[in-house]
Amino acid sequence: MTDNLSFSNRLQTVRQRIQRACEAYGRDPSQVTLLAVSKTRQSEELRSMAAEGVRRFGENYLQEALQKIELLADLGLEWHFIGPIQSNKTRTLAEQFDWVHSVDRLKLARRLSEQRPRHLEPLNLCLQVNISGEQSKSGVSLTALPSLAHQVAALPNLRLRGLMAIPAPAENFEQQRIPFRLMRQALEQLQTEGLQLDTLSMGMSSDLEAAIAEGATLVRVGTALFGPRPPRTV
Repeated sequence: MTDNLSFSNRLQTVRQRIQRACEAYGRDPSQVTLLAVSKTRQSEELRSMAAEGVRRFGENYLQEALQKIELLADLGLEWHFIGPIQSNKTRTLAEQFDWVHSVDRLKLARRLSEQRPRHLEPLNLCLQVNISGEQSKSGVSLTALPSLAHQVAALPNLRLRGLMAIPAPAENFEQQRIPFRLMRQALEQLQTEGLQLDTLSMGMSSDLEAAIAEGATLVRVGTALFGPRPPRTV
């Protein structure tokens, strides 16, 4: 478990990295949100993070996430699902999460739309783009993205916020920027087509500076906040 002192130090370091990247590339730091990727972490660790001012948490594994959501319900946290989506789990996602970042098919979006409880605010959605064309990763292609985005944006009980990607690892900073630049251009194109999008969910511990340089509005950081990830216990 991450002790409070080491977490405070890591959090300060990550915030400084975000601040410096924003200064270097003319970005407003208030426009870049930190999402703490908390998969495999214990609820006590998340409670400690919340005490440090972290309010947004990203989870990959549904059953593990549901336990934390229940145990930490008193904190009023914002929960983001960032992992692969199984069709038979969409109802739980629609009922329990504030954001879902990993939608890449109209079928999934329709299910989330139909299953979002009416007393809740619309579910915030990002479309996952397979920006590097990797067969091992989920995501819509850039070619198919515009059609999917317009169809999803028209669904009730959802709010399409933007795009998410996990690019292939790159050897250096300039190469890291290339897929993030393509993501920014894709978002800007959709905006010119009339979609009200405001989110680029991209950049992680190893490449958040490159993502910020190209317009990331949300960076998903796990290892840099918590240290090496422990094995799953759920």
